[in-house]
Order: sequence, then C-alpha cells, then structure tokens
Amino acid sequence: MIWRRGEAIQDGKYVIEEVLGVGGFGITYRAQDCHLTRLVAIKTANDLILSKPDFAQHQEKFIQEAFRLAKCNHNHIVQVHDVCQEQGIWCMVMEYLTGGDLESKIIEQGVLSEKKALLYIRQIGEALSYIHQQGLLHRDVKPSNIMLRDNAEEAVLIDFGLAREFIDGKTLTHTNARTESFAPIEQYYQRAKRGPYTDVHALAATCYFLLTGVQPLPAQFRSQGASLILPKKHNPRLSDQLNAAIVKGMALQAEHRPQSVQQWLEMIPDAQQLELEKTSSNPENIYQRLEIYLSKGEWQQADEETYEILLKIANRVKEGWLDYKSTQKLTCETLQVIDLLWLKYSEERFGFSVQRRIWQELGGKIDYKTECTLGERLGWRVRNRWQDSSQIQYTLAAPEGHLPWDGHLPDGELKEIGLVGSYARWWCCLILSRCAECKVEVKSKKREAS
Repeated sequence: MIWRRGEAIQDGKYVIEEVLGVGGFGITYRAQDCHLTRLVAIKTANDLILSKPDFAQHQEKFIQEAFRLAKCNHNHIVQVHDVCQEQGIWCMVMEYLTGGDLESKIIEQGVLSEKKALLYIRQIGEALSYIHQQGLLHRDVKPSNIMLRDNAEEAVLIDFGLAREFIDGKTLTHTNARTESFAPIEQYYQRAKRGPYTDVHALAATCYFLLTGVQPLPAQFRSQGASLILPKKHNPRLSDQLNAAIVKGMALQAEHRPQSVQQWLEMIPDAQQLELEKTSSNPENIYQRLEIYLSKGEWQQADEETYEILLKIANRVKEGWLDYKSTQKLTCETLQVIDLLWLKYSEERFGFSVQRRIWQELGGKIDYKTECTLGERLGWRVRNRWQDSSQIQYTLAAPEGHLPWDGHLPDGELKEIGLVGSYARWWCCLILSRCAECKVEVKSKKREAS
C-alpha cells in the first residue's frame, strides 16, 4: 500500500505530497497537516513489510519505536506529533526537517570543517546522553540518521527503529541488525554486553566520516586483524587531539572506549582549543612571539607582547593606548587565543579568563568600588595606591590573575598627568566585560575540580 500524491488520510487531517524515502522496514512521506497548516513527515510500514507473514510482529516493533520516540523530549531528537492508525496500519507523524541528512551533505558538498562537524557531533552527543538516561540505546547512529533543521545549525537524531532498552554491564539478547562501518563489534552478536559505549563507537565513526568523507573500516574486519586507517591520513588538516579522540571512541573492545558519551565529548577539542592549535601551527601568526615568551617563562616580555597584539588588532599602534571604542574592536578570537596561551603556560594562574572570574566574583560591574577591589585582588593596587610598571611582579609567584597587566601607557602626556593607575583599572574592566561577551572563561578540569 503506497499512498499517492493528494491522498487524504486521518479523515482529511493529512494530505500526502510525496515520498521522502524508503528504508528496509518503512516508508516516509511528506504531508500537509491541514488542521495546523504545517508540513509533517509521516512514517509507516513499506510494501515489503506489509507482505511478510510476520507483519504483526513488525507492527509491534514499529509501535514500540513510535512510543519510545514520542517519550523523548529533546531539541536534538526528532519530534513526534502524533501516533495513529490508518486502515489498520500504524503511522508516526513527525516534524518535517528541511535541511537534509549529513551523509547527503558530505557527498554533495565535501567534508565539514572541524568547527562545523563538532557543532553537530556535540548536539547529537547531548541527544544520546539524554536517551541513555532514559535507559535506551539508539544503536544506529550514522550520518544518514542525522538531519538538519532549515537553519543548518541544528542537528537532529532520527530513526529509532533499532533502539533497545539496556542494563549497563548486563548481557542481553538484542537483534544483531546494524549498519556496517558505524556499528561496534558487540552489535554483531545477539547476546552481548552493551551500554552507552555502544553508541560512543557509532558517534565517533560518524565524526570520522564527517571529517574525511570516508566510511571507516567495519569492526568485523578490524576484529580479524585489519587496522583502522587514522582519520588524519585521509584529512591531514585534522587536529591531533580530535584524531586521537576519534580513534579512542572507535576502540574495538568496549572496555577500551570512553564509557559514556560525555566522557568522549570531553576528549574532543572545543572551538577555542581548535583556534589555538591552528594559530600555533601557523608560522606567520601574530601570536607566535607571545607563545615563545610564555613557553620560556619570560613573563614581562609576554606581558608587553600581549599589549602589542591588542594594539594591532584594535588598530591603535600609532596612538599606543586603548580607549572604550578600541576595546570593542577586539575580536573574540583574539581574546580567546591570548587567554588560552596564558592559561597553558602559567598553570592557569594568569589570563583574561582568570581576571574575568575574579571580576565577576566581585560583582562584575564597571564602577570605582569594583575597580579598586579588583585591583587589590590582582595585586595592582597596594595600600590604596595603584602600582606602576616597576612594581608589577613578573613571576608565577604573583597573585592569581596578576598578568597580563592592563596598565600599559605610552610615554608622555598621560603619565605626566598621573593617570597610570586609574587608566589601568578603567580599561581593564572594559576588556573583562568584552571577555564576558566572548565567553572567555576557564573550562579546564582543574578549575572544575576546585
């Protein structure tokens, strides 16, 4: 039974427009919801399943999928609007996604950038963590089961046909249905231990494909001695950290993988780390001298170099100092990269994000009281007097957040009229406000643990 274009079902509530796709078990249509004036996707059994003698069992599985999915309420899981029967056949009415699936996107447009791929991977990872909390495994994560909403910034997990309940650490009997290249080795067996790590493998394999355009070697062949080709072999531009995370997530044996999606997501770099690795590997980047100074512990030179970078980015080299407008010209990328470099080489004692945290602990305001209190916490103000450059401490023993120092001024008029201290505190708070806008913050496990 195939519905034709213009055919009405559910007493005229839905009008079929076209077939969107046919899978091994189901067929999906685009239809118009005449009551709510919106497009929907309707999934039901295809003709092959309808002709099978065990059709009733397939219907039961379809109903289970529909109600499992209907119970899920997550922004990155496809929304189910209705579950109904038409001429004795069960149907699932879902949101209509217009952005296409990721497999088709890669085939048509080529591999994704790391930033874009990880945006989608994190979103689907959040969805998987959610369904694992409900006691379910998806068991069929792959690029063709990830759709995009029309804004192309939101990935959505679809097709829960293979989803099953699990008890972590318990050996259970499941169907061994799977998608080669994405399924882990335990999915080849009907009886096996399964857990969130099962979906971790598929998510890592999906990431492999998004960044290389190549389907990874199936687990079955790797279990027979064949080696997984490193994703970086296919895409040399891939960061070392992400390459390692993908390989770890696809470990053949389940106990060698991260045991939860969240654990695996913590292994992959965030946008700031990617930017830092990219700029550090570029011999012509403007942060190169800063990293050299920091790596050698030459804190005063690094402090001065930081200020020079800010002047260049704000186009204030000629003036030699920053004002309100120029602090607003500082890009988020600049602030993030400088901060990551300072954090990396100072054991997280120095950096804009450390200063921002302290500033926000004090109320996060740009007023005289907050400025003075911040100066005292950072060691820039002692006994009610602001310090000048000769009194700044260029060692790791300095107070937390002491560097980079924000009191730099050119020789001449501003120093002569005694604005060194007040000027430092004034534009420091402006920069920290800009850092808050750019979400420059300490994200390390060290900070979280404390």
